Amino acid sequence: MIARIGIAGVSGRMGKLLAEETLAAGSVLVGGTSRTHNPESDIAHFVDTPTLAAACNVLIDFTHASTVIGHAAAVAAGGCAWVLGTSGLSASDEAAVAVAAQKVAVVYAPNFSPGVNLALALAERMAAALPADSYDAEIVEMHHRQKVDAPSGTAIGLGQAVARGRGVKLEDVMESGRNGHVGARKTGAIGFAALRGGQVVGEHTLIFAAGTEHIELTHRAYDRRAFATGAIRAALWARGQSPGLYSMMDVLEMP
Repeated sequence: MIARIGIAGVSGRMGKLLAEETLAAGSVLVGGTSRTHNPESDIAHFVDTPTLAAACNVLIDFTHASTVIGHAAAVAAGGCAWVLGTSGLSASDEAAVAVAAQKVAVVYAPNFSPGVNLALALAERMAAALPADSYDAEIVEMHHRQKVDAPSGTAIGLGQAVARGRGVKLEDVMESGRNGHVGARKTGAIGFAALRGGQVVGEHTLIFAAGTEHIELTHRAYDRRAFATGAIRAALWARGQSPGLYSMMDVLEMP
């Protein structure tokens, strides 16, 4: 099956890269949606996401959390696979994603970089090997000044990996945005610090801090194209999959 790819937000920074990588992969770029359509663009413009979803067999979506519920309904109705890289989703947004996954293949990931996904796998193994009562887990991330959600989706993904490795739920042990007299650090907590400034594409460091040693796992992204090439890889994989909710780990065939 030839990949016929549609891109939500095709005129944005990620959208433009996704369009370039779609063509570089030899796939068909059906077109995209955009709030700022350029009539001189060679990319076909669709008036809304339902129309685009009906015309393609994979929709790639790196837009905004506010669009997720509508886009979930569109891909389910259109019958196209959905590669979702939008971060900052609420519980109701994630519920809509799960409903869509009952009808189409959905690849939903906090980050589509192969390197980040390797880091997530390592984070889970490290957390399982380093006891929570001896090794404090802290996650520090930095992004460009325009980013609207914090902690980042990738940082949350790292926290979830640590929580899985320790057999707990992240929401039960997460500490974010410490300020003021917060008391001593709780044993087993997973801490988050979010930095914003300049045009940093993305930096994430997971720290395991014990009394006798510190271990750090760091990933730095220097170009958004790493996310775009990973998303196209996910799109090519997703187009032939049965309905279900998948991760980038599935695409990379990582256990």
